Amino acid sequence: MQGSAAMMTLRIAPILAVLLLLVAVAEAAPSEDRILALDRYTSDKGRTLGATYGATLKQINASIYHCMPWLEVPREGLGFYKPRDAARDDRYLSLRVYIEQEPSTQFAAMPVEQRASSMFSRYVGPLLRRLASNRAMLNEGSLDGFTVILEWLKETPLSGGRPVHETIAVFLDKATALEYLQGMVKPPDLADRARVYGWDGETPLGRLRLAAWDDNFVSTYKVENYQLAPGVTCQ
Repeated sequence: MQGSAAMMTLRIAPILAVLLLLVAVAEAAPSEDRILALDRYTSDKGRTLGATYGATLKQINASIYHCMPWLEVPREGLGFYKPRDAARDDRYLSLRVYIEQEPSTQFAAMPVEQRASSMFSRYVGPLLRRLASNRAMLNEGSLDGFTVILEWLKETPLSGGRPVHETIAVFLDKATALEYLQGMVKPPDLADRARVYGWDGETPLGRLRLAAWDDNFVSTYKVENYQLAPGVTCQ
């Protein structure tokens, strides 16, 4: 019986090792529910874009998951959405992220336009470059532009209170986005040409006029003790 038990242990050990490896691999992969499913699109135009560039959406989702781990893409936060102010069925490649950062009293004391300008300068350019990684998609006539939605914790809630988040939604038509990616439009002009809407919690703030500047935070910030999954590289 002892021999049988020993043999069983030897057989189980490799199985456990494989299962642990599979769990580790699963945890190292982003959830695909972050991408808008094809049956959730409201028009053939959006559905066709989603089907044609599904692999691109997965690559974008994975690159943010691995290379910008302090950003969280919510469920259905990535897809070809119609902008809120569009009169026709324009389709913008849209990305929504929640920025995990410690709330700052000093930051919260700034005017809302200044907070929004800081977040715009820090994240819109780098995220736009990730969204525009597929050159074939950039030449797609059905793609009308890009949307970057940023959400962050405004301030630490009082004991028992609900956290208050701030959100900005940045809409860029394709011509403006392409000129920025080609270096023809600088951050101040990008902010001036973008359509930006803000929310304080659930309260709409309407359209915001923002300043913007070059910010190298994304290219220089490192999460302490964070290691990339094997085989993953970030640019």
